[in-house]
Amino acid sequence: MIRGLLADQGYRPHFTGHSTFPLRYGWLKKAFDAVHKVDNKRNNKSKIFLDESSIANFGVGKNMVEAIRHWAQVTDVIEEGTEENSLRTTVFGQALFEDTGLDPYLENPSSLWLIHWKLCSAAKKTTWHWAFNYYTSSTFEREQLVSGLVKLAIDAEWPRISPNTIKRDVDCFVRTYVARPIKNKEAHEDSLECPLAELGVIRSVGTRDGFRFVHGLKPSLGNGAFLSALVEFWKEYSPSATTLSFEALMHEPGSPGRVFLLDENDIADRLFLLEDLTHGKIRWSETAGMKQVVREVELAEVNPVECLRVDYLPSEKQRAAE
Repeated sequence: MIRGLLADQGYRPHFTGHSTFPLRYGWLKKAFDAVHKVDNKRNNKSKIFLDESSIANFGVGKNMVEAIRHWAQVTDVIEEGTEENSLRTTVFGQALFEDTGLDPYLENPSSLWLIHWKLCSAAKKTTWHWAFNYYTSSTFEREQLVSGLVKLAIDAEWPRISPNTIKRDVDCFVRTYVARPIKNKEAHEDSLECPLAELGVIRSVGTRDGFRFVHGLKPSLGNGAFLSALVEFWKEYSPSATTLSFEALMHEPGSPGRVFLLDENDIADRLFLLEDLTHGKIRWSETAGMKQVVREVELAEVNPVECLRVDYLPSEKQRAAE
């Protein structure tokens, strides 16, 4: 029986919104800038993604404008405001995409891991969340994901879910993480529809429509991004608990272990660094055979956005060069 966010009573599945376009380079920055400009004018009711001028402003067609807004919202870069039909930038979006932000153009691999985390840890995108947190096999074909999600929709009694809608969503999911075949004289970068394909978390295998989830060491995942994800998961999973078990971090739906496809050794190595990274606010403990993370402060005192900043500090080589 499924557990976690998908099992919550009243959960509303989400298989649409992208108009079959996977997230593309530059879209999140464009969406952030458009909404941020409105924020500064204190006029959040502007229909920046809805009126005819949006097509000219973004330089793409109507369906692609809708897709840009969709991806910016599900990755927590922008969100609905308090007024009707309004949008605003989020704290996460501001930290990353402001002109003086950490990584406005997603040049640091940790930024891509954070976008992946936002897509898959919460259940805003049903296919993304289910595939990384509930699908049990390390290999799959598109049809296997479709049939699994169709069964889930029937079992959960989700209304008005068409198999064709799920199929289109699964196609978009695969294109998010897997580069299309390289054509003659084409550079590898040109085959990447979505920047998340750079993470290499899903790869093609021998068969024409075969894929596999790539579990194990993730060298490009920064410890700051991992820590930020750990804190967000803790706040969602068990906010009142002062400890968080190793098993939960590895295996619970929405956990860093699941979403980042980490193995036990990699996650253990990262946990040993927690005390230094948080200045003692969170630490790793193996007392009396209990493997767990312990917090010494209220979770509200540990800001996920502040946690990730360590990944963007200049390296020793860069500081020496400066």
